[in-house]
This record gives sequence, structure tokens and C-alpha cells, in this order.
Amino acid sequence: MNKRGIVAVAAAGALMLGLAGCSGGASGSSGSSTAGANGSSPETVKIMVGGIDKQIYLPYKLAEQLGFYKKFGVNVELSTEQNGGVGAEDAMISGQVDFAGAWYNHTIELQPKGKEVIDVVQLSGAPGERLMCTDKSGVKSPSDIKGKNMGVTDLGSGTDKLTQFIAHKGGLSTSDYQTVAVHAGATAIAALKQGSADCAMTTQPTVTALTTQKVADTVVDLATTEGAQKALGGAWPAAGLIGNASWVNKHKDATQRVVNALVATMHWIDEHSAADIANKLPADYVNNSTITKDQYVAGLTTDKGQFLPDGIMPAGGPKTVLDMEKQLGLDTSKIDISKTFTNDYAQKANKDAGTKVTTTPAGSAG
Repeated sequence: MNKRGIVAVAAAGALMLGLAGCSGGASGSSGSSTAGANGSSPETVKIMVGGIDKQIYLPYKLAEQLGFYKKFGVNVELSTEQNGGVGAEDAMISGQVDFAGAWYNHTIELQPKGKEVIDVVQLSGAPGERLMCTDKSGVKSPSDIKGKNMGVTDLGSGTDKLTQFIAHKGGLSTSDYQTVAVHAGATAIAALKQGSADCAMTTQPTVTALTTQKVADTVVDLATTEGAQKALGGAWPAAGLIGNASWVNKHKDATQRVVNALVATMHWIDEHSAADIANKLPADYVNNSTITKDQYVAGLTTDKGQFLPDGIMPAGGPKTVLDMEKQLGLDTSKIDISKTFTNDYAQKANKDAGTKVTTTPAGSAG
């Protein structure tokens, strides 16, 4: 079965590989002033999110709604990945945007391709996904996937890799099932209703919509830390802010300010209810043709535990992801995992704000 890998859109010039992942500490002003460094105008940072209205990525918009980007002196322009368009990580690699709100595993997958990409703040310790299957499919365990049509957001995406790994756990390979790109929301729901997909790896609020409409039920829970540990063998850091190491190295102050805003947002999420969070988000994120606000809140209440309270990459997380990639066939022999993430910016953000770090941080060895 042919699968699309992560294809970087060509950019002018070669990427500089100058930033070591766990040693590129931030420098310069990073306080809460609305001005940029040295009193200049705030720097503009462009972030494309891999589905900005998905619950797994809600911190990006919530930070804007709470006024935290402005508070920490950075002008953030948010955009979202479109179905059939350029992926967030591809747009970041090519320089169309500065950061991608995407999954940590991309930093590992891109390194053998000569792309040094670094995760500067970690938002979740679990994928936030659930494998949802229809009753008609008969899928009750990973081994039942054989011969089925498995829906993912896109071929080569993180949900594709998770589906491959779940199948692997059931003793299957990618040749034992068919992969279908169903995206999320209405298109994923339609695919399951119409039978073009038997199962879908998807997230909130699609999960609650599927359950409420009695279209599909959870077969594998990857939305909570406990579920991820059971199915994947440990904490599996997913949603994070990733950027070209060369760009981050040249824009440490701007990077720090963005991380400051996101870390403040993670603490806000930890200290507030799902209803409080929903009330701060745009109305059409939480109440639309796919889901009601009450359903959105219910889903977020169930899966809120995926979010890390302090933006710290959790101990063991990078190794869990690396081990999964290795089992799926990626040559990891030359991957330097220390260059795939840094906790320096999140640690500084917590220290400067006087907020508590409760996540045990991953070290340079993952």
C-alpha cells in the first residue's frame, strides 16, 4: 500500500543546523511587556496549527483569547491546516510559517531527511486520539483490524502512524488493512456512516459527536495518559510547538515570548474547568453542526488529562515515540534525540512566572 510520507515543501536556501535540542537556552528580554526586545515593536510570529478547532490544539487559540500573546510582548498570527492543503509541519519547514502546532513525532521523522526540527514547548503527554469503530465493523481489538478500512486524518499523518502501531500491537502490518484519509469532524463522521471507513483514529470533538450520534464507539483509548501508557507503553507526547532549529536559534527572544504565553495558558487550563475553557473559545469552535456546546464540554472534561500543566516534555516520552517509530520501520540508528526537543524555554517561562513545574522533565537522553 502506497503511503505519503511527510514531504517538505521546497524552500529557498538550505536549513542551518546550528541548534542543539536541549542546550539552546533563550536569551534576551522575555517578560510580560507588550513591547518587543529593547522596547521595539513586538515581533510577529506565524504559527500554523494542524486543525486549530481540534481540542488537542485548543491552547493556541485559547492563548490568543486570553490575551497572553499580547501580555508577553509578541504578535502571533495563527492559521490552520486545511484539508487537502499544505500540512502545518510542511509549511513550517518551507518557511511559509515560523512554527507548526503539530505532533512531536515529526521532529524524529524529519531528522533522517536532513531537517533539524525542534519541539520548544510540549502541550500534551498523550495523543488525545481514540480509535472509533462502528458496530458493523466488528472491530473490538487491534487484531480485528485485519481487512478493514481504517480512517486517518491524512496519509502519513500522526494518526496514520498511531493506527499502524495499534495494528502492529495486534500482530498485523500495513498490508493487512486499507488506509483511508477521512480528515476530522463532518468528513470523518460521514465516512463512518457511509461505510467507506470501518474505524477512524480521531479526536475531540469528533469523538463525542460519533458517540452521541451512535455512529461509533471507542476501541482503543489514546486520549488520556492512562490510555496511552496501556496502549503505547508510556507517556506519548503529542501536541507541541515545533520549528526549524535554525529559525529558533536566530529568534530566541520571540520563541521565549511565545512559550511564555503557551505555558501560562497550560497553567490556566489546569486551574479551570472544561466549561470555563469552552466559554473562552470562539463560539463556533464549541457549538456547530457537528457538536453542541454541552457535548464539547463533556468531551473536554473526559479528555482534559491529556494536557500537561507546565509545558514540560515528560520523562520517557521522547523514547516512547522513538521506540514506536523504530518498530514501524524508521531507521533510528543515527537519530540524535537530544536535538528533537528542549525544555529550556518552558523551564524559564515557569521560573520567571513563579509557577510550579509538576511534570518530571525528559533529559537530553529522552
